[in-house]
Formats: sequence, C-alpha cells, structure tokens
Amino acid sequence: MLRRLALATVLFAAFGSVHAQLPAPVAQVAAQQGLNESEFGILVMKGDAIVLAHQADRPMQPASTMKLVTTMVSLDRLGPAFRGRTELRTSGDLVNGVLRGNLVLKGGADADLSGEDIGNMLRALHYQGIRRIEGDLVLDRGVWNPGRLDQGLPPFDESPEAYYNVIPDPLLVNKNMLQIDMRSTNKRLKLAMQPELDRVSIGSDMTLVDADCSKWEDGWKLPEAVRQKDGRIKVMLHGTFPKDCARSYSINVLDRDDYIERLFRQKWKDLGGKFSGKVVSGSAPPDARLLAEHTSRSLPELVRDTNKPSDNLLARTLFLSLGSLQPDPAAGSSAVPAGSDTTQARADAAVRAWMREHRIDDTGFVIENGSGLSRLERITPQQMAYLLQAGLRSNWAPEFQSSMPIAAIDGTLRRRLQGTAAAGRARLKTGTLRNVVALAGYVPDADGVQNVFVAMVNSEQAGNGRGRAVLDALVDWVARSGAAQAPALQPAPSAP
Repeated sequence: MLRRLALATVLFAAFGSVHAQLPAPVAQVAAQQGLNESEFGILVMKGDAIVLAHQADRPMQPASTMKLVTTMVSLDRLGPAFRGRTELRTSGDLVNGVLRGNLVLKGGADADLSGEDIGNMLRALHYQGIRRIEGDLVLDRGVWNPGRLDQGLPPFDESPEAYYNVIPDPLLVNKNMLQIDMRSTNKRLKLAMQPELDRVSIGSDMTLVDADCSKWEDGWKLPEAVRQKDGRIKVMLHGTFPKDCARSYSINVLDRDDYIERLFRQKWKDLGGKFSGKVVSGSAPPDARLLAEHTSRSLPELVRDTNKPSDNLLARTLFLSLGSLQPDPAAGSSAVPAGSDTTQARADAAVRAWMREHRIDDTGFVIENGSGLSRLERITPQQMAYLLQAGLRSNWAPEFQSSMPIAAIDGTLRRRLQGTAAAGRARLKTGTLRNVVALAGYVPDADGVQNVFVAMVNSEQAGNGRGRAVLDALVDWVARSGAAQAPALQPAPSAP
C-alpha cells in the first residue's frame, strides 16, 4: 500500500492527455459560466483507480476544504476522547473565607468555554468557602506561544467584528462575542446586550431609515468599544437601521482581556463575592492546586461542529491544539513540553509528520491556520484525495465522515445539489473565498460505490454562483456514473 501511493504519485506526471478533459456536461456548464478549464484542479478516485484527473498535482487555494486536513489529523493524533480544558488554580491560603493569594485562570484551548461555565467554576469556589479574593486574577495562556495571536494581526477583511473572523485564543470565553438585540419603532431604537459585563454598556448613533428590515446589514458600520475616563466601556453602534425592525447580531469588539475581566467581576459580584485585585497576564505556579475546572465536548463533536457549518474558530483552535496539547485519559488533555518554536510551527510540523506517515508528499503544501480562511494556504487535489483515502482507512472513519455536510440535507450543503443524484448521499466539505470555490469528500456512484472527490476552482470569476454551478454539475456526474455508464478508469500501477 505504501509503495503503491508513492508509485501513484509518479503516474500523475503522465496526465498531460489522459483524463485531462472535463466531462462534456461539466465542460458545458463551465463554458456557460465563463470559467476556463485551466482554473480547475480535480481528482476523482474509485478505490485506487482514477476516474478523473485534471491538474491534480497543482497546488491550489482550498478555502475551507482545508478543514478536512485539520480535522482528520486531529482525530488521528488526539483521539476521540480528547477535550480542551480550563482550570482555576491557586497557591494561596484560604483563611476565614478569604483567599490570600492569586487566582489563576489557566487556558487549555477549551473551545466550549462560556460565561455560564465561568459562573459555575466561580460557584465551586463559593461552595469551598471562598468569599473574598485578596490577590489578582491571573490569565494564563502559556499553553500557546504566543498566547495572544490577535495582537498586532491585521483584519482578514472589512468585517473584523464578525464571528468568522475571531482569532483563536487558549483562553477564550463566549468566543469573545456580545449578543446585540436591536428593536426599532418609527422613532426610537432600543438596544440590549448579553452577557452582562461589569461597567460595560451599549449605545448607538445609528439613524433610523425607511428600509427593508431583511436588508438591515446594508446600513451597518463597524462598531467600536469606547473606553471612558472612569474605566467604563461603552459599545457604540454606527450606521443606519430600518424603522419598525427587530434583529439580533453577535459582534466581537471588546479586547479579550477586558471581556474576561468584566465577566469575572460581574459573575463574582452576583455570587456576593469580593475582589480587591487586578486582572493581569501570567502563569500558574508549579505548586498551584486545582480549585475548579471545565472541559469541552469530546473531539468528534467538535469536529462535526467544525465541518458541518464550516466554523473557522473551531478549526483554528484544533489546528493549534496539534502543536500544544496531547490526549490525557483522565483529564481530557494536557500540555506538551514547551519549546522555543511557535505553536503554529509545531502544529504545521505535526500535520506534515502525519502526511509523511501516510506517504503523502507535502511538496507545495502550505497550511497557515488550518481553517482555509487564508490567502496563503495551498494543497494539491492529489494531496487532498490521499488524505480522504486515509480517512476511509482510519479507526475514526465514521466520526470523520459524519462530520461532513450531506448534500441537500444539512450544513453548508443544505441548499445545494437538491434534485441531483447526489442529494442525501454525498458527503462533502465546501470551501468559498472571493476567488475560490471548492468541494472535497465522498460521493457514492449509482451502484453505491464510494468515490473520493476533490475539485477546486481558483479564479477571479469563481464568485456569484459560477464556480458552484460547475462543481455541483461535476458532483452530479460522479453520482450518476456506475456500472451502466462507467467512465474509463486508470489503475495505479502495481508495486513490483
């Protein structure tokens, strides 16, 4: 098997004419959409036989299909029992209800950590008799290097406040999001914000206009968090908003240390607790004892919630976990020994090591954050197809396959491929950027035989549904193929 994969790589050098043309019905759609075949990279395989290959060895931007790399390697490397972990620790003494020492909030890439979880952890302190904290709250992000990836990083696009653009953090609460409720009458806009944060309020200078409520985002402008002289923070909304309209929207505008501090102070105050210290960055002393903890859902659940809706933050968190954490049967996870390399570099090395173990040549492969939300990431259709083949052989193949959107049923494919032969049968990860459209996964043919499917379009003309139309036609073509109309197959050469 290992030698076969290496020899199959050689076969792609001979693809100048064999299987290089798109199927006629697919080529017709491409021509109608104004897309050139030179902008496609495709590989479809039935078992070890090649059904269709078109520029399969060309490194291409994969967009969110890169999440398949991150999730497959995560399942194999970290295992299905892996869980991110958050801890409250201290080396201080408890005397008559007073904790004399610092309280450490130690992050461990817990993707599910919510404000409610923080409240429950603080309630556990309350149950242990702690009523006053006479030290600082120390935020420990030492599991990653650097701990704050968001600092100094330019925004990916014009919507840095949107959820899909949130930068990962080993200590991220509520994904740093504020839920904003906006309700207008003909003359007045009423605002509400969740969660409640200590000395944080919301305001607006938005103008009410006669407009379609369903198109309220047309008047949206970038909000901001304004720090007042007395230390209060006011979240200000800008732009216009339709009259007689009600909408909810989640925004990421607060600095994450401010978010954690204001949430901690509010939750501790709600419990009747007193806190006289500051909130600072640091690390837990070696002798710090555990007071309370929270763990995320198991890895298969996180993988499903990464791939079905194409969650960038979850994907990036899993990718960096590959460079920082290891499975722990009792705790869910534990930190790997610290080194001088960045966590991103270690995660990159972990992915490439997995590829080499599976005899996948990583030439031309570029992984920046593991989510596909990048203009740098590159992978060839051949590399992606071999990863998908490895996924079929993995111990965690059921978990991997069940994480992918089902054509015309759910996830990012719920409105695509309806009425086609692939509907309800194909499992495919989507990928979309301004100039990228991609699909990768598994498509059963008319006989129920599984095909590994990879197709990418890199073109300035890929948007506005043009690239999707071509790829959907290709998926339908594969799903309709089979014994009755089998496309010519090119077998990989046998090992001598």
